[in-house]
Amino acid sequence: MIEIIYRDDDVVAVNKPSGIKVHRGAYDARRERFVLQLVRDQVGQHLFPVHRLDRPTSGVLVFALNPGAARSLTKSFARRQVQKTYLAVVRGFIAEKGEVDYPLERSETGEVFDKPPRPAVTRFLRLDTVELPIAVGRYTTARYSLVKVMPATGRMHQIRRHMSHLRHPVINDRQYGDNNHNRFFSEELNCRRLLLAATELRFPHPRSREETCLTARLDTDFSRIMQRMDWEAAIPKVWRFSTGSPAVGSVNPRPATP
Repeated sequence: MIEIIYRDDDVVAVNKPSGIKVHRGAYDARRERFVLQLVRDQVGQHLFPVHRLDRPTSGVLVFALNPGAARSLTKSFARRQVQKTYLAVVRGFIAEKGEVDYPLERSETGEVFDKPPRPAVTRFLRLDTVELPIAVGRYTTARYSLVKVMPATGRMHQIRRHMSHLRHPVINDRQYGDNNHNRFFSEELNCRRLLLAATELRFPHPRSREETCLTARLDTDFSRIMQRMDWEAAIPKVWRFSTGSPAVGSVNPRPATP
């Protein structure tokens, strides 16, 4: 079952697991399961997708529960009234803070299109670093940074592509990352998931227009890396993994219901 972190008459939000797509694509196998399908079966009603997360990314994912809410939320995303916050582990010591203003092609595969690249802006803040006395690749030590990332636009694979552009790729990114460091995390740290999580989402509620803040805790694999690097104190408690109740933050939130 997918963890439901918030639900009311207009919105349902879940903590999307890493490794599962939001909805079916044109080339996906019929037997494959998707978040949209699983959550629809859990709540017993039709869902309206209003945004997406990449298959390997985990975290806050919101669906509308009626056409009016879907229209409102879609407009909020289009007008950039939604504040998205991610947590990432990247290779190397990234700058303490910065902004990446780097237009991106419409296709992540490098195909050439007649239309120009679209504007893409990502802001980031370094939360912590670690240097391990282990040779990975050509260096005698391995350096990593824990980063809070705030994308101002929503392009395909934007955070992953922007971090790669800075030469600080996200760990376990099979498409834009560093194979040496990916292999180290997989074989030595037993972590294969992409270390990118959508930890917080703020948006105007489609009915009340009040700011709604939803948070999602890290899963066990991401949390083990946080513990291994001694980074837990660098993030808010509501992002940390817990075996207790899921994290929910909102203006007068209504609890998730079955």
